[in-house]
Amino acid sequence: MSVRRFRGLLGVCLVASVAAWAPRPRPRPVSSVLTAHTDASPLGTAIIAGATGYIGKSTVRESLRQGYDTFALVRDATKIDAKTKAEYMDGAHIIECDVCDEAQLQTVFREIADRTPDRKVQAVVSCLASRSGVKKDAYRIDYQATLNCLNAGRAVGARHFVLLSAFCVKNPWLQFQQAKLKFEAALQEQSDMTWTIVRPTAFFKSVSGQLEVVQGGAPFVMFGDGQVTRCNPIAEAELAQYLMDSVTDPTRRNLVRNLGGPDEPLTMRKQGEMMFRAVDKEPNYFYAPLWIFDVIINGLQFLADVTRSEQLEDAAETGRIGKYYAVEDMLTTDPEEKYGTVTLQEHYNRIAVEGQEYDPYTTMFARARVGKFGPEETAAEITTTEPVTGK
Repeated sequence: MSVRRFRGLLGVCLVASVAAWAPRPRPRPVSSVLTAHTDASPLGTAIIAGATGYIGKSTVRESLRQGYDTFALVRDATKIDAKTKAEYMDGAHIIECDVCDEAQLQTVFREIADRTPDRKVQAVVSCLASRSGVKKDAYRIDYQATLNCLNAGRAVGARHFVLLSAFCVKNPWLQFQQAKLKFEAALQEQSDMTWTIVRPTAFFKSVSGQLEVVQGGAPFVMFGDGQVTRCNPIAEAELAQYLMDSVTDPTRRNLVRNLGGPDEPLTMRKQGEMMFRAVDKEPNYFYAPLWIFDVIINGLQFLADVTRSEQLEDAAETGRIGKYYAVEDMLTTDPEEKYGTVTLQEHYNRIAVEGQEYDPYTTMFARARVGKFGPEETAAEITTTEPVTGK
């Protein structure tokens, strides 16, 4: 591995840990964004938390398509651009609130219920996920903020709670996985609401981060021999459909469901072949050794232990997240756990023409500009096969 690639992965670890400390915008008063509502929907009211996330946006759109009176909870409505509103949220009530503020969230839910004709909320769907996956961020979002949503739903008599969790919690040696499992336990212990827990294997976007650079002539980066891990990712629109269908499907009440897409097991090597096929280029691969993760993780953890630095501890955890997805399968083989019809090859073919939305948090193949790197220099050239937090 080149020195530049090594510095790149180290840079991403540090950037991701610092991101957890970024200040959050102060929400505006609820009364300024929540307007009176009188039209009844046959399906009732659905509240979507995490509505601006990758899956959250698609879930808002699916909720609207199915006919729910849809309330999209967002941190900062001013950051939703016109294209996103038109494509995903046209017809939704966009409610700005801080899901980490339990009192404010309770007020929001109560005012939504008050504006619902029968004062009943049919569904609360949580697509919340910590962006960095480090301990403080994970327990603040994956556990506490999601618990706040559950408690607010219980307080207004909401009927069903749908949780977007993650397949990777099956083998939980990361902080965000443990935080997710802690909330799953809380959800299953209460009896005020029925619930569905959906654990997707991987999102299409999380295995698409290298397409643009491959299209530009760079090699496809994989770990080990490219056959170490396998996955069957699911399209965001079909995952959103499964989430919303779970609200009314009696067979999914109080059910934990692993969920993957229709593809047969895909190794990283196979994903690379599909990507080169989509961009019409000859295959060109770079094989990154798995031991690089241990070098980085152990080095950062040693420094964290010596200095008692939370930021270095977070950086080490980010390295562990990267390693996890480099060595663990994100794969379902049970026919009941495979859903949808859109294949990864079809997705690659589409984004090779149309492009895709860039989000550095859904892939470690990020152009993080840190330290001594110039404004045009790429500081990260390592990818994982899954979003950092499973969102």
